[in-house]
Amino acid sequence: MSFVTDKQTLDDLNITGKFKPQSIFNLFNHTQTVGGEKLLEKMFNQPLSDPAAINCRSEVFKFFHERKLQFPFDQNTFQEAEAWLGAGTGSTFLGAAGSLLQKKLLHMAVKDEQYEHLQRGLLAAVEVFSVLRNFLQKMEKNFPDTVQFKTVKELFSSPKMKWLQEFQNTKPALLQFAKYDHLIRHALRDDVEQILDLIYHLDVYIAVSDTARAKNLHYAKALPKEDYVFRTTALSHPALEKAVANPLSLHEDLNVLFLTGANMAGKSTFMKSLGIAVYLAHMGFPVAAREMEFSVRDGLYTSINVPDNLNLGYSHFYAEVLRVRKVAEEVAKGNDLVIIFDELFKGTNVKDAYDATLAVTKEFATWHNSFFVISTHIIEVGDVLQHDCDNLQFSYLPTIMEGSVPRYTYTLTTGITNDRHGMLIIENERILEMIED
Repeated sequence: MSFVTDKQTLDDLNITGKFKPQSIFNLFNHTQTVGGEKLLEKMFNQPLSDPAAINCRSEVFKFFHERKLQFPFDQNTFQEAEAWLGAGTGSTFLGAAGSLLQKKLLHMAVKDEQYEHLQRGLLAAVEVFSVLRNFLQKMEKNFPDTVQFKTVKELFSSPKMKWLQEFQNTKPALLQFAKYDHLIRHALRDDVEQILDLIYHLDVYIAVSDTARAKNLHYAKALPKEDYVFRTTALSHPALEKAVANPLSLHEDLNVLFLTGANMAGKSTFMKSLGIAVYLAHMGFPVAAREMEFSVRDGLYTSINVPDNLNLGYSHFYAEVLRVRKVAEEVAKGNDLVIIFDELFKGTNVKDAYDATLAVTKEFATWHNSFFVISTHIIEVGDVLQHDCDNLQFSYLPTIMEGSVPRYTYTLTTGITNDRHGMLIIENERILEMIED
């Protein structure tokens, strides 16, 4: 079973999107090749749900992280080689030779550039193969235990690639050119695709591990689903500089976190930090969380920035209701999920919001196989839940008043806060005075 989520969650957490500013994808996207970027996108769109596969990928990233390896290929040379390797050739030696002969005659007659362009492509491809072979040879014997590394390393040691050692790094004559053209682009077609696949993986491994070092990210440990645990000693947002980190522990007996705090205290950022860490951890990627270990989940759903839908006639409140219904359907299927709700039912009046938040939280709390984080400004709900539910933990993000100016610590604290400073912020901005004037 694959890890499931939806567009609302990805948008809430700003996970995917090459062209979205400050997306988590762009945080890691320092790839050097088009194929590497496509592979990175694929990884972002297909999180893993098998603990062994997750931990295996994390170990590969860690390998590159610790060794500070650089991408060994010249970008222009690789692009030229990739273009040549991706073009078609004759299925027989005679067919390849005939095609090249035509291009050479055109070059001689009218200075057509195709023949020389193909020659440069061949030389670029041979250089890429040689660089990769040397790179693998220099790597330690305990290189990452993946299919890609094993297959390509064995390929370079096989008789198939003996020609690479004999190749003279000069423009070959026509018949030699045809021989290598047919060999590389036809006879060794499958092997070449495996080589390119490894290079794209190298590109991603190096780009991601470079980001991990630059951002001081860490590697989580995936545990079996049945352990029902999420633990970290320091969770923060990977895109924030000097972010305040907080510990968090969820398990089967305390699987619901009820979160309170004033406006601007950091509730939404904390919840986004958790959602991003869960998502990246299921990809096997580095996370902004120290000593993190987690039981794999079936999916992740959030409700943080639920928009109205004018086309369908949905108010903000009705859109919230539909979102809760969607999540309830997934929970009712028995899936093991991580659910994050930021201020349930803020689109309706206080009385209805109180009743709905209390009822929905109590019902979700009966599902001990999923983890829930629910925030609200309606702190009276917490007073009732403390008596009615024994699997909830209560935390808040405090506000410290320095005169009439609030200061936020962004430090998770046990309990329920009664901080309410919305009116104070309005007064500090002198909005009422501006209206009076």
